[in-house]
Amino acid sequence: MSLRINVTIQNMKCQLPATALIDDMVSRALQEDIGSGDVTAALLPATQLTTASVIVRESGTLCGTAWFTQVFAQLNPQVQVQWLAHDGEQVNPQQSICTLHGPTRSILSGERVALNFLQTLSGTASLTRQYVQALAGTTTRLLDTRKTLPLWRHAQKYAVCCGGGSNHRMGLYDMVLIKENHIAAAGSVTAALQQAQQVSPDLPLEIEVETSAQLLEAIQAGAARILLDNMDTALLKECVRLTAGRAQLEASGNVSLSTIYSIAQTGVDFISVGAITKHLHALDLSLRLKISNKQQVK
Repeated sequence: MSLRINVTIQNMKCQLPATALIDDMVSRALQEDIGSGDVTAALLPATQLTTASVIVRESGTLCGTAWFTQVFAQLNPQVQVQWLAHDGEQVNPQQSICTLHGPTRSILSGERVALNFLQTLSGTASLTRQYVQALAGTTTRLLDTRKTLPLWRHAQKYAVCCGGGSNHRMGLYDMVLIKENHIAAAGSVTAALQQAQQVSPDLPLEIEVETSAQLLEAIQAGAARILLDNMDTALLKECVRLTAGRAQLEASGNVSLSTIYSIAQTGVDFISVGAITKHLHALDLSLRLKISNKQQVK
């Protein structure tokens, strides 16, 4: 069972996390759930084979097929998984998205862990797609944040891409993002920017501002990207006007599906939304068996 290297969503290539990372996530999840052994599955005949299907119960965007497949690759390579839909595709109620065939014990032992990965990552992709659709007709791009489930950062950012969103920084190491407390500790917007430019000259740099005065100070200090934090639409419009294209602008703070379009209409380049990775609703999926007692493991 091979993993798809990437998928293309709306002309964007979504790169799967490293295979080793997916393997490790699955291994830890299986150990957490199965531990010393699945005592319920042990009640079933060891030679019994099963065909099963995963059925969608609500509309959404599929994501997490590599994790699902890897669960059964680790549990028992005799379990064959065939996908009928792929990451980034829209799925609908009563749609069968994959079939499995193999030992009943292994399929049932892996069912919950496999569905947990698929439901959670599909939930992330589905909510992201809703926000992207809410931005239709604007040029503003949706960004994620670091507000992800612990140890699921790479997986959820992949799901955001599958939902049509874009990734912000991965962590504290790949981009300098100067926030309110950094500015306070440095003494001023200018001082914080100057220190960052000296310490990490080769990394992307963004600074958060809360007022139009801070915005102008940041522009004068050479900021190329500025985060407008918790501003109402009137102030956002004013900041866009004052910037006049001299820097990219990102709006953030208390963004919802009902407000994101009006925020985009102010003219900001990006809107970052923590909700797409922390307020997600797992996509409703279920696994159904078709057992033939005549079938036995060879």
